[in-house]
Amino acid sequence: MIAFVQGKVVSYDADHIVVENQGIGWDIAWPHADRIHLNEEVRIYTYMHISENDIGLYGFESSEEKNLFLKLITVKGLGPKTAMNMLAVASTDRLINAVEQGDVAMLKRLPGIGAKTAGQIILDLKGRLVQTDSKAETYAQPVQEALEALKNLGYKQGELQIAGKYMSEKPGLSTEEYLKIGLQALVKAKLGG
Repeated sequence: MIAFVQGKVVSYDADHIVVENQGIGWDIAWPHADRIHLNEEVRIYTYMHISENDIGLYGFESSEEKNLFLKLITVKGLGPKTAMNMLAVASTDRLINAVEQGDVAMLKRLPGIGAKTAGQIILDLKGRLVQTDSKAETYAQPVQEALEALKNLGYKQGELQIAGKYMSEKPGLSTEEYLKIGLQALVKAKLGG
């Protein structure tokens, strides 16, 4: 309905921001109060949730974060407020990695998530969060070779996606250097970084 709101931040608190756009103040649920500043010009990707008792506008830093939120709220028993609280505590990459690894313990540490809900998230979303649009083909050859080496070491598609993202941020390195960066990224993701 409303894909994004662009404007100036006029106020914020722990879980909401107000963005002024052409004389209208948009009150948006926002999980990252520490990443916003008054009078900052922002583009917030949004999702409008309408239920019997509530209408809410939820905001995200990126379209990837919004897409993860949309998948999270398809899980039985997981509403938009709980999904937003999850995104406030864990990065998109960390959440995807936890689901792909079946990491119930990590998911249970998130606010509002018990063992049953954590299991349901994994059941409903495992394999649906990684992109299968042959992204690896767009990487430089040394990155592709490093990803292939990680795959041969037993890393799964979700983990390869995380590693590929970090590798592609540093152009012009050798396959061995990319492999080292990929392994460091995966260790960091597993530790919750």
